[in-house]
Amino acid sequence: MLLVGCAEDLSTLHPAGPVAAAVADLWWGMLVGGTIIFVFVMALLAAAFRRGGHGRDGERVWLAGLGLAFPLTVLAALLVWGLMLGERFLVAGKPEATRVQAEARQWAWTFRYPGTDRAPTEDVLFIPAGQPVEIEITSVDVIHSFWVPRLAGKLDAIPGRTNILGLQADSAGEYRGLGAEFSGIGYLGHSFTLRALDPADWTTFLAGDTP
Repeated sequence: MLLVGCAEDLSTLHPAGPVAAAVADLWWGMLVGGTIIFVFVMALLAAAFRRGGHGRDGERVWLAGLGLAFPLTVLAALLVWGLMLGERFLVAGKPEATRVQAEARQWAWTFRYPGTDRAPTEDVLFIPAGQPVEIEITSVDVIHSFWVPRLAGKLDAIPGRTNILGLQADSAGEYRGLGAEFSGIGYLGHSFTLRALDPADWTTFLAGDTP
């Protein structure tokens, strides 16, 4: 059962775009930083049980140096690194971004392509590969959540509100998407497919044909 979380098509640790890669890098960084802090805290605990101790000066070095200064330094470094990674999340708002509308309901997704003559699609979202995409997410009934683990973090679909998520697929292919918010009976089947198309297939899709 534990191996279910390792499925590559739903794994945030197998990113297929810059936004998801930033999420994965941040996760690994926090794991390493947290492990380092844990190791030093355990070392402090072991030292506290050692016979003889180190005297007050020794205790001051361990408690103030490794107990406070070291963890704060690691956490500060993670914070700065996280802020730097945050720039990679800024896919939405780019002038070249393709705009798509995602509308959730129990239990389906409708995707629209404003500014084109393309008809809406149901439960299959088409985007151009290698280009930033801006997804306007909303709901017609209850709160849902839009999530394509290999391309970006999740964002809630809220009735009467439009939330914007930026993502990008590095290469053409299919990616699994989930309605990642408990929203009643039927929630487990609330999924969709995202298809990233190469330039020729994207042009064909906008013309009204499905590649």
